Amino acid sequence: MRKRENCNVRGMSIRTKLMITMLLILGFTLCAFWMLNYALLPGYYQHKKVSMLVDSYNSVNTITQKDQPQLSKNGQLSDKSVREIDIMSANHSYSIYLFELTNFLGNIMYSFDYPSSDTISERQSKTVEEKTREYVLGLERGGSVGERGDSKKKITESENYSVYKIMDDRIGSEYIELFGQLKSGQFVYMRTNYQSMTESVAIFNHFLGYVAVGAVVVSMLLMIVVSNSFAKPILKIADIANQMANLDFDVRYPVHTKDEIGLLGHSINALSDKLENTILELKSANNELQKDIQNKIQIDEMRKEFLSNVSHELKTPIALIQGYAEGLQDNINDDQESREFYCEVIIDEANKMNKMVKKLLTLNQIEFGSDQVHFERFDIVQVLRSSVNSATLLAEQKDAEILFYETDPVYVWADEYMIEEVITNYISNAVNHVDGERVIRVTMERRGDVERISVFNTGKTIPEEDLDKIWIKFYKVDKARTRAYGGNGIGLSIVKAIMDSMNQKCGVINHENGVEFWFELDCKTID
Repeated sequence: MRKRENCNVRGMSIRTKLMITMLLILGFTLCAFWMLNYALLPGYYQHKKVSMLVDSYNSVNTITQKDQPQLSKNGQLSDKSVREIDIMSANHSYSIYLFELTNFLGNIMYSFDYPSSDTISERQSKTVEEKTREYVLGLERGGSVGERGDSKKKITESENYSVYKIMDDRIGSEYIELFGQLKSGQFVYMRTNYQSMTESVAIFNHFLGYVAVGAVVVSMLLMIVVSNSFAKPILKIADIANQMANLDFDVRYPVHTKDEIGLLGHSINALSDKLENTILELKSANNELQKDIQNKIQIDEMRKEFLSNVSHELKTPIALIQGYAEGLQDNINDDQESREFYCEVIIDEANKMNKMVKKLLTLNQIEFGSDQVHFERFDIVQVLRSSVNSATLLAEQKDAEILFYETDPVYVWADEYMIEEVITNYISNAVNHVDGERVIRVTMERRGDVERISVFNTGKTIPEEDLDKIWIKFYKVDKARTRAYGGNGIGLSIVKAIMDSMNQKCGVINHENGVEFWFELDCKTID
């Protein structure tokens, strides 16, 4: 089972930083917009109102100039001009008064051109009279409107008109007023409610507050989605990197985009391939280094031991071949059946010698480093399954059963060809020694960073004093039984030599009803 290391993340995550940054930007933008709106919008409203009043003044000036002949004749505006002024007044919420002054001494005598004298109310008439006294008479006397109280403020003026901001203390409302004289000689008085602008600004700012709250909530939801969309691939890449740290190079990042995240994912995949190849090279180099050091020390002793063992093992078959050959030569037995038996013994012993020589050559190559170890990453389950299938027929001939429960693929680091040789020797040894229930069981077990493969056979156990000796070349626990099936005590020596060449462990365990041979292979870490 795969083990993963949990890493402690210090500080805020990118997701949190992104959300905080976006919230700060949104908050700053809303605050700046609100402050600018609060500070500049009233002034902008006032400027637009004043501009509209001045534009209306110019429009009235144009209208009265067109009606100058009629005004001179009967002192009245045309119906068309009245409609135009009505529309202007209604559209812009203005109060517009056109009148002529006939007396500037004491009582003011005026006649309305717009609205008509019969439609204007007494209150409107009084308002015009008060404004005329304030503006015309005040100006005539050389006074200034601003001197008459703090409730009035001049905004702008020209040669023919003046615009003021007026505070009506009686009703607590503000107005913008224009008072001036037209080119036709008439006076004009316009007024619009300024309080409505202030209220509009206040309402807008209040509404902006609700909008800001809604914008923050919606933005937070959007930021969660957006931050997750950014953080998810980064976390995926981090997980892949963590698996790479544990030497798991099978996982890949699916690259679907060509942005920075896609580029990072592509780089991670390339790095995974590069690391896997590098680790293979390092394992091979490390293994070769260890082998060289050991071989320099052991090479002389191995040669002496090899010659001694070969000489000892060849004595018996050579003696048998020589004896039976001399018997044939001397015609000890004249019958055909005896001669055929002598020939079969000679051929059998020669075959045994041939097999022993081949195994000795294999063992010699491994021990002396002639057979190079080529590390690769492969599925050990597949190798076990193939070896079990090959040995099934041989087991059936001896009324034995091989059990192997297939599992999911398990990848190990080793020389696949050599490991197949180890498994074949283990299973062959189990088939030759199976007894009792006559069952052979092949199993696997994960132990940390190594995978243990075991071959168990029912039958007699190995004496405790012989457990450490069975790996020695030509050593036989039961010489008679070994001789019966043609064994020579080299198979387990080959297993030991192969596992030592890869710096891995192997061993044997006695059980109540049989013997278990095992070996271990690296799954993850570098030794």
